[in-house]
Amino acid sequence: MPRSKEIQKQMRKRIMELYQSEKGYKAISKALGLQRTTVRAIIHKWRKHGTVENLPRSGRPTKITPRAQRQLIQEVTKDPTTTSKELQASLASVKVSVHDSTIRKRLGKNGLHGRVPRRKPLLSKKNIKARLSFARKHLDDPQDFWDNTLWTDETKVELFGRCVSHYVWRKSNTAFQKKNIIPTVKYGGGSVMVWGCFAASGPGRLAVINGTMNSAVYQNILKENVRPSVCDLKLKRTWVLQQDNDPKHTSKSTSEWLKKNKMKTLEWPSQSPDLNPIEMLWHDLKKAVHARKPSNVADLQQFCKDEWAKIPPQRCKRLMASYRKRLIAVVAAKGGPTSY
Repeated sequence: MPRSKEIQKQMRKRIMELYQSEKGYKAISKALGLQRTTVRAIIHKWRKHGTVENLPRSGRPTKITPRAQRQLIQEVTKDPTTTSKELQASLASVKVSVHDSTIRKRLGKNGLHGRVPRRKPLLSKKNIKARLSFARKHLDDPQDFWDNTLWTDETKVELFGRCVSHYVWRKSNTAFQKKNIIPTVKYGGGSVMVWGCFAASGPGRLAVINGTMNSAVYQNILKENVRPSVCDLKLKRTWVLQQDNDPKHTSKSTSEWLKKNKMKTLEWPSQSPDLNPIEMLWHDLKKAVHARKPSNVADLQQFCKDEWAKIPPQRCKRLMASYRKRLIAVVAAKGGPTSY
């Protein structure tokens, strides 16, 4: 046995003799000239395994010590956007040299995985307070209230502009073959802006917005589509109009128009698309429209109208039946972003 290993063995034996003679960590480290952490580690090993001998182990010892691991976890907890390269440099500063893939694996074993961050509206303290107040205020509203709410919104549907990840199976050096590429068109190839509404009983009318949207255009859309939709959807006389806080919706002239036409609106917290279930229908609409592969803006407009009319009333009913869950999610998040 090499001399250094023999010395280490004798030192461990001496530590245990002193410990069993009821000496403390401090006294043992002082008597033998060792670090207190070394004494503690050897005694802990003896308590756990009943021996201080080197135990058999599988594979190469990890370079990332428990202390380095704690440092990694603390850094990514403090700043989740920290890259594995930055963590690698951080460990190098404390003389721990490992590959960045090793860092990713170690974080993965601790339940921390690299993921694409979700995009959510930026919420100010005022927004958060308003969202929480809205959720608490309406948490105990009867289902009949939500069933008689007309939900409205606008969205843009692009011809070729969807940002979706695609994959192809191809051989080397075939990247630019026609079948292996996704054609792009400058500026997305065109788009249409649409306004739509729905209630628990089904989809209401959909209007294509031509030109620039302003308060006057918006009021004309409401004039032509809201009352007919309320009638078609058989809403009760106590129905309420939901709209977000876009300046065109809350302008002085629009507010006066709504008052004049006796349309009661739902007070709405800003930056809250997750509270408007019509967002789910917009997703359904865009998916269905693009599945039909429109080739021009005229096709796009017609397909939007066709697919909106095809939305099953049952889909709308389910969205409204589960609306209270959205409010609960906002309360649980204390007014912050939710999974909706």
